[in-house]
Amino acid sequence: MLLAAVVCVTTAAQADDKPAAKPPMLWGDSTRLGRPFAKDPSVIRLGGRYLLYYSTAPWAKELAPPNAPRGWAIGIAESRDLIHWSKVAELLPEQECDKNGLCAPGAIVLDGKVHLFYQTYGNGPRDAICHAVSEDGLRFARDASNPVFRPSGAWTAGRAIDADVIEHGGRLLLYFATRDPAMKVQMIGVAAADRHSSFGRAAWKQLCDAPILKPELPWEKKCIEAPSVVRRGDTLFMFYAGGYNNEPQQIGVAASKDGVKWKRLFTEPLLPNGPPGSWNSSESGHPGVFVDEEGQTRLFFQGNDDRGRTWFLSCVKICWDGDQPRVMSK
Repeated sequence: MLLAAVVCVTTAAQADDKPAAKPPMLWGDSTRLGRPFAKDPSVIRLGGRYLLYYSTAPWAKELAPPNAPRGWAIGIAESRDLIHWSKVAELLPEQECDKNGLCAPGAIVLDGKVHLFYQTYGNGPRDAICHAVSEDGLRFARDASNPVFRPSGAWTAGRAIDADVIEHGGRLLLYFATRDPAMKVQMIGVAAADRHSSFGRAAWKQLCDAPILKPELPWEKKCIEAPSVVRRGDTLFMFYAGGYNNEPQQIGVAASKDGVKWKRLFTEPLLPNGPPGSWNSSESGHPGVFVDEEGQTRLFFQGNDDRGRTWFLSCVKICWDGDQPRVMSK
């Protein structure tokens, strides 16, 4: 695919300490809590429209309909311009493994179908990755073998969350976040399945008995999570979140040729939280990278200014100086 050529400039937040202007896209789902709340974005294009998959909070008691399912769910919104969004559906608990909730979707279009990888929620170290597939991006058939993946080895507690997938070398690579056995440190691992498999439980093979990326830099604190991967030429680029929610969480970037060995591109965040008074002063977190039909890289992310009472989703454009990504100011 021909990638768009653009001029790189720094963001307003990087240039000075003035609060950044309200971004063109600032969207939250108010249906469950009566206030904006949407997290963990993943965007695809299907049938002439864009679909946004995101985590939506448990129902507030006063707003819950009769027999409302408990726990987190996955919301689905649509757009024609990647700026204005409207909610069109939800993915609700349906199987025994996700009865306590599900969230953190990672979507990919393969052979005209939407494959959604997501996590169970509310089970501590037993949370794991599930898989579902859809023709229209709205109604999904769950994999009977769910959950399809959880990591193993002495390095991990066995938990898997924050799934993201990408085709690479005839395989589908599955990136996930997990924690150490003490459930204190969050880090990234990787598994793979044959591109032409069903992506059920038997298809996945963990590629290494160790994290591929773990917290090392001061701003990453004790957490690296939410991997989101894009390919440019023969190189994979991972946008990831450093720091737990509102510590603040911020976004960094690493690169890899084989999808297993990764090297950070910067020692500071590519996309930091905003300055005091800005909409994302509490964090800029959980990236979801998307390349549009014109080859422009767009980075979706979550943020808020009230330490998580609300959560909005927004987007910035990424330009490239060779293999160096930069955030565009407009």
